[in-house]
Amino acid sequence: MNKLNLNDISQYVEDNISSFHEKRIRSLDNLKLSNVLRRKNPYMFKAKLVLTSEQIVRGILDAHISSNEETVFGDWLEGLAIFVNQHVYGGWKSGITGTDLEFDHDNSRYIVTIKSGPNWGNSSQVNKMRRDFITAKKTLRTSNSKLEVVAVNGCCYGRDDQPDKGDYFKYCGQRFWEFISGDTELFTQIIEPIGHHAKAHNEAFNKSYAQVINRFTREFSNRFCMQNGEIDWNNLVKFNSGKTLKK
Repeated sequence: MNKLNLNDISQYVEDNISSFHEKRIRSLDNLKLSNVLRRKNPYMFKAKLVLTSEQIVRGILDAHISSNEETVFGDWLEGLAIFVNQHVYGGWKSGITGTDLEFDHDNSRYIVTIKSGPNWGNSSQVNKMRRDFITAKKTLRTSNSKLEVVAVNGCCYGRDDQPDKGDYFKYCGQRFWEFISGDTELFTQIIEPIGHHAKAHNEAFNKSYAQVINRFTREFSNRFCMQNGEIDWNNLVKFNSGKTLKK
């Protein structure tokens, strides 16, 4: 076990945080109104008395951004966690299906699936993770039958005060960062460097966001508003939910 150097973490964040922001902007630039509009419930907008094109556009765009950012930043945090573990325990990015990180400690091989937060999946997804852990253990024991393999679901934030799930452990928030680093305070120490150049990055994002709002609002008004400016709900529902006519 090696001592964690916080300067190394700060340098890693400084070198890599821009990739998260670039992916946020790229997601906006590549977005098409028709694609996100088909994924939203038009009846809900009507029930909430939404009256303007911009209200609908902001609603669908903000929902897309929230979902996309959670995924993108979750992937980024996974990279940070692997970087930290490599420095402390010599861990590595796993090549086993369903496993993100592997490392050896206290005569055990740890296989870790990393998620953003504790409420990341439904029962089917959790059961799939369990099956992946079983398969991974069998794979690793093929070459070493005496290998002690411990499965862990690590969550970068949140809490779960019952970490022992029987066939695997679930470590969230402070427990997770301490588990991969041996440092009880790491979960608070990483928050400051993650904000590196946040103001400049978010100014660029907000500029792209405003452009998409304006572009989508104009497109929505042209396609789904009547001459008097009222939303053509029948046309919108047909676009969202109507049967595709076969040629």
